[in-house]
Formats: sequence, structure tokens, C-alpha cells
Amino acid sequence: MPHAASAVILVRPTGFGPDPETAVSNAFQQLVNDPDIRRLAEEEFDGLLDALDRCGIGTTVLDPVDPTAPNAVFPNNWFSTHADGTVVLYPMCTPSRRRERDRSLDETLEREGFHVKRLIDLSALERADRFLEGTGSLVLDRVRNVAYAALSPRTSERGLNVWCGVMDGHQVPFLATMDGTLTGPPVYHTNVVMSIGEGFALVCLESMPYPVDREDVQAELERAGKVLVPITLHQMHRYVGNLLQLRSPKGPAILLSTTAFGALDPGQRRLLEAHGQLVPVPVPTIEAVGGGSVRCMLAENFLERR
Repeated sequence: MPHAASAVILVRPTGFGPDPETAVSNAFQQLVNDPDIRRLAEEEFDGLLDALDRCGIGTTVLDPVDPTAPNAVFPNNWFSTHADGTVVLYPMCTPSRRRERDRSLDETLEREGFHVKRLIDLSALERADRFLEGTGSLVLDRVRNVAYAALSPRTSERGLNVWCGVMDGHQVPFLATMDGTLTGPPVYHTNVVMSIGEGFALVCLESMPYPVDREDVQAELERAGKVLVPITLHQMHRYVGNLLQLRSPKGPAILLSTTAFGALDPGQRRLLEAHGQLVPVPVPTIEAVGGGSVRCMLAENFLERR
């Protein structure tokens, strides 16, 4: 099973804007008063598409099922695809984000030319206030089927247990906070804390207040044979953890924002460049208003073409 995808699915930011509902649990979001927010987000989205095209990475661009949804540009939270033909739909924490979910996504992807063997819908967990927001909540080692999960209002133990049950996965749960202390607010998604590539793992161990969590995460990554790239809390706040390795005919590429790229130190850049070309993309409006970066905009597509 490949770890890195060679294609991605994106959703256009037609309704992009501030979302007070998600801001409650996402400390990365900022209040920005700019009448050009939507236009700027669309330009940044198009810039990401151009970067993917230059790398030779396949893209499928969908229109949001609700064109007014403010966070639709982050599709990896409500669905994931898997190399065995599975598509999973996820339970979302806020009503504003549930509007993004396309319950007929399997049919949508079939029309786009992909083969879906089964659709697993976990959204019923919302009725019990148990949430799990896709590959925002889950950072997956797809080769070993290990799910790393920073527990938060958006990532519940129950949701994680259910996912591991239906996907036959092994879980590594931990606590991560914005300031690395037990009293700090939880980091809203795991994929701003860490990213796993085919040969490396980038992780902010400083965000984990429990030593046992740091030890468990590091030990599991070392068992997987990953080269560890530690990042600081400051770098986590600059979206360094929110990057994604993809495969292309030109070789592996590591997509990240220019914000994250600028926060890397020279040694970290050299470590990452050993595993792929660094491809920085400017998405400052989407980062500031939406509280997510490049990785959040990319849903990996592991489905076979029909």
C-alpha cells in the first residue's frame, strides 16, 4: 500500500469567510475584516492548483455541495479515501461544517472516473457528540495502518475507536495543547501538530504536556523507521506541521505554505529535501481566516480510475 498519494481532491472556496462556530475550538483562526477575503482565497486556491499541476500531481476539483459553507476549502476533514477503494465520511463538530458533507460522494467520485468499492459513513456519531474530523483528526501511517490522534473537542476517543474498528487500524492517541501545558487549549487538529511522509515524520513534541505521550509517539515513529524532524511550538503556530508529501512522475514533492517554509531552519529544510522537493505555496488569507493551511486543503485520492 502506498503511503503518499499521487492525486488529490480539492473543493473550491466559493463561500469562504469567517466562521464563529469553528473559531471556538480553533485558536489558529483570526478575526480579519477585509471585503476582499473571498477573492483573495480564490486566488490562493488557484495558486495551489497551479503548483500541483507544475509538480505533475493529479487533481480533481469539486464544487461544494453548499456554496455558502465558509470552510469548504478544507475537504480532508469530512472525507478520506483509501487504496482498497473505501471512502469514509466523518462526524463533524460544528453544524457549519456538516453542511459541507456530500452523502453521495461515492456517486460524485464515480462520475469523476474513480472506482469506489464501499462507503463508510461515521456521521451518526454526531448525535452523541462524538467527533472525528477526517485526516485533520487522524494523521495516518498508511503502510502500517497506524492512526495518530491529538484528542480535542474535534477528535474524540470514541470516534477514534470506531474508526480503528471499521478500518482495522492501530491508534496512538495523545494530548497536544497550543502552549504545551496541561492548562493550555487543545490543538484543534492533529495535522497541525505532525505530518508523516514515506521516510520521515515531522512532529511538535513540545506541544505534548504528558511525557508518556511524547515517548509513545516518538517510539511508534521510530518503530516505523521514520527520520524524525522535530519542530518547535513557534513553528507549529506557523503551520510547519501542516505539510503533505505527495508522489508525482517528477519525484516526491512536499507541499507546504510559504508561511511554513519561512519558519523552517536550514537543518530542517535539508532533512525534508532528502525526502522530496519542497513546494511552498502562499495561502495567507486562508491561513488567517480559516485557521488551516496547505495540507488542510488537500484530500489525498488513493482511488483507482475506472
